[in-house]
Amino acid sequence: MLDECTEKAPDIRKIIHVDMDAFFAAVEQRDHAELRGQPVIVGGDPTGRGVVATCSYEARSFGIHSAMTASRARLLCPQAIFVRPRMAAYREASQDVMGILHSYTRLVEPLSLDEAFLDVTAATADGTLAIQIAKEIRARIEQETGLTASAGVSYNKSLAKLASDWRKPNGLVVIPPKRGLAFLAPLHVSKLHGVGPATVARLSKMGIHTVLDLRNTSQETLARQFGKAGLWFYEVARGIDLRPVQPHRERKSVGYERTFEENLRDRTIMMASLQEMAAQVSRRLHELGLAGRTVSIKVRFRDFQTVTRSHTAPQPIWRCEDISACLPELLARAVPTGLSGYPSVRLLGVTVSSFAATEVNCSDTGQLSLLDEVIYDQPGQTS
Repeated sequence: MLDECTEKAPDIRKIIHVDMDAFFAAVEQRDHAELRGQPVIVGGDPTGRGVVATCSYEARSFGIHSAMTASRARLLCPQAIFVRPRMAAYREASQDVMGILHSYTRLVEPLSLDEAFLDVTAATADGTLAIQIAKEIRARIEQETGLTASAGVSYNKSLAKLASDWRKPNGLVVIPPKRGLAFLAPLHVSKLHGVGPATVARLSKMGIHTVLDLRNTSQETLARQFGKAGLWFYEVARGIDLRPVQPHRERKSVGYERTFEENLRDRTIMMASLQEMAAQVSRRLHELGLAGRTVSIKVRFRDFQTVTRSHTAPQPIWRCEDISACLPELLARAVPTGLSGYPSVRLLGVTVSSFAATEVNCSDTGQLSLLDEVIYDQPGQTS
C-alpha cells in the first residue's frame, strides 16, 4: 500500500503537503454542533447571485463544489444549510494550524489559509521518518484545533500535493521515489500542476490523455507545441519537480488567466470572462488579506501578439466590484473598439499588484458582498 511505504535514501528531499479538509465548512461544523453531519454550504444567498465558497463533504456528495452558484447548489440539495462566511474565525484557525507546522521546520510554504508545503528533510536527518512527522502533525491538528487534515508525503512538491488529495478526507498517503513513476502513469493529465482545461484539450487532440501518454511523448514535440511549459510537462511526467519549498517568498501580484479552446471575437464574452477572473482574483486577495493599487489585464491574440494594459488606483483595492470597474477601460485600450479586423483573442488575464505595505483587514461584510453579488465559473483551477 502506498501509505505504508517510506523513503530510504538520505539524499532525497522529504516534502509534506498538508491540506485541511473542507476548511471553512469544517470550522462552522466545529463551532456549531447542530451543523455536524449536515450538508453545510459556506457562501452567498441562494436566492440571489451568491456563490459557494466551500462546502462540507456531506454537501459534496450531492455534486456541490466551490465556485458553483448558490442557487444551483440549492437545487442539487434543497436541505443544505447555507452559512455566511466568518473570515476572522477561519484566519484564527489557520494561524493555529500554521503554528503547528512551523514547530517542525522553518521551511513552510503556505499556499492559502488551509494548505501548505513543508520540507522536513533536515528534521529526518536523525532517522525520524517523514511519515511519522506527517502522522504527528495530523494528530496535533485534530487534537489542538478540532479539525482534520489530509497529508501527502513524497520527494517533491508535485507528488506530495497529489498524494494529499488521494484519500481525502482525513487521509495520509506516501509516495516514495521507487513508486513515483507507477503512481503517475495512469493519472489523467488534468491532475498535473500547470495543466488547465485548454492544455488538456490540446493534449487530447495529440492523443495524450494519461501521464504515461505524456511520458511517451518526446521532449522536442512538447517543447514545439507548448514552449517552456512543454519542458515542464516532460519533467513532471517523469516525477521530476525541483521547485524548493519557499517560506519567505514575497508575493508581488495575484492574477488569473485563461487560454480559450476557441478564440474569442465577441467583446461581450471577453468582458464576461474578465469579470469571472476578477472574481477569482478578489477571492484570492481576500484569502491572503492583501489589496493592491494596480489592476492589469493581459490579452494574447491569435497571432500570439500579447499586450498588457494597467490602471493604478489612488487607494488599495481588493473587492471584485472595484477590480471589475477598471476592466471596460482596460479592455478598450487593449482591443480598441474602432480597430477593424483585429485578430481574435486566445488568452485573457487579470492581475492585481502594487500591494499595500501592510495586510488589509478585509471585513466579513466585504466578503459577504463578494459572495452575494458575483457569479463566476471555475475554469479548471483547484482550490
